[in-house]
Amino acid sequence: MKRVLIALAAALASGVLLHLGAGLHPVAWLTWLAPLPVLLAAPRVGGGAAFGAGALAWLGGQLQLWPYFTGTLEMPVPVAAGLVAGPALLFGCGVLLHRTLLARRRPLLAVLAVPALWVCAEYLMALAGPHGAWWSLAYTQAGVLPVLQTASVAGVWGITFLLLLVPAAAAALLAPDAGRRPRVALTAGALAGLALAYGFARLATGQDGEPRREIALISTDAPRDTADLGSPQGRDLLARYRRAVGAAAARGAEIAVLPEKTFGTATARPPLAAQGTAVVTGVALRAGATWTNSALAHPSGGRYDKHHLIPGLESEFTPGHTLTFLGRTTTGLIICKDLDFPWLVRRYRQAGATALLAPAWDFGDDAWLHSRMAVVRGVESGLSVARAARQGLLTVSDTRGRVLAEGRSGSPGMTTVLAALPQRGAPTLYTVLGDWAAWCSAALLLAALLTLARRRAGGRSPATP
Repeated sequence: MKRVLIALAAALASGVLLHLGAGLHPVAWLTWLAPLPVLLAAPRVGGGAAFGAGALAWLGGQLQLWPYFTGTLEMPVPVAAGLVAGPALLFGCGVLLHRTLLARRRPLLAVLAVPALWVCAEYLMALAGPHGAWWSLAYTQAGVLPVLQTASVAGVWGITFLLLLVPAAAAALLAPDAGRRPRVALTAGALAGLALAYGFARLATGQDGEPRREIALISTDAPRDTADLGSPQGRDLLARYRRAVGAAAARGAEIAVLPEKTFGTATARPPLAAQGTAVVTGVALRAGATWTNSALAHPSGGRYDKHHLIPGLESEFTPGHTLTFLGRTTTGLIICKDLDFPWLVRRYRQAGATALLAPAWDFGDDAWLHSRMAVVRGVESGLSVARAARQGLLTVSDTRGRVLAEGRSGSPGMTTVLAALPQRGAPTLYTVLGDWAAWCSAALLLAALLTLARRRAGGRSPATP
């Protein structure tokens, strides 16, 4: 009975911490603490209780996303249930794996296996699912700039690894009969210390003196839906945006970016450009029976079609497949959800892009999280990002993840955010090496599973530090 109470108390504590430290509005420092209660309890209770505590903790912490999945994103109930229950079962397996390896006296593997398992799960979800790397815990640290720089080396997988490594190491060092476990303390301390040292060093290099272009992000939430350019409402909206673009141009804006699917149109390009100002407009573009979710550049004539469409909500659109630049510049065009996919942004950087302009459309409550995914993409691949969303945030960020300017749409009239967008960046290690951290995590997880499968004389492995 005592063990059951310990497991339940740990599940409750971790569940509350996960509720606050993850989801759409995470408190960054609580994310580091969230796994600790169930990992501490794991060696003090039975295997079933350890698994149950982990699964209940994750389930309790992530049930907050149920209305978002089923309501805002209109996911079918079975899919939403899988996205909540599947990770809960996986987290339970991670806690059980930690306990089992500690019992086998493999403390270092017990520590490394927990983040390795979770990184592998995130990576497989990103590869196989329609939402890219949306599911990563790494975005909780988007506002912690020294930690965020790890993404430039190891992608979001490196940040996730650190987030689970630290509590797993603390739990192992505090486990019963832990004794002296120098390898655990040394390994975890070295990895976390190196990541922080690198983060502070990278932030110190800055981007002062680099070429910049004045940019304006302009958005309104009225009307809330796409306006047909040929309708009275569409013509009124066009006139309002033309005035806003003209005002931004008068304040020195060289580029203006409007939100995703602002207008519905056939082949006509909305005449929005002011003298000396390029305008990128999100449109639902019809060509015959085919619709695309496009970003049109005026007057240069560039067109980018959104690659990754939201299942169900954008079923009528045809996806694009090519990269598009703003005239003869190193500034690329991209749309909203495409920024959830590290590989697409990495392709842009490899093609020479140093900045991305992104028409976007958020869903209100997810504004912070979705805008920060774009910020993280910029850090990963060494790009500046300017993202103009309706029902969300208008955000300009640099290659270090610093938010240079930000505003929220929805205020009366037009919301305009002006900033100087850096135009130079350097390829990062992630740009060159890609998802090496995910593959290393797979190797660590395999090593842990092979250790469990190995049968030693007497059914027990010899003790190791």
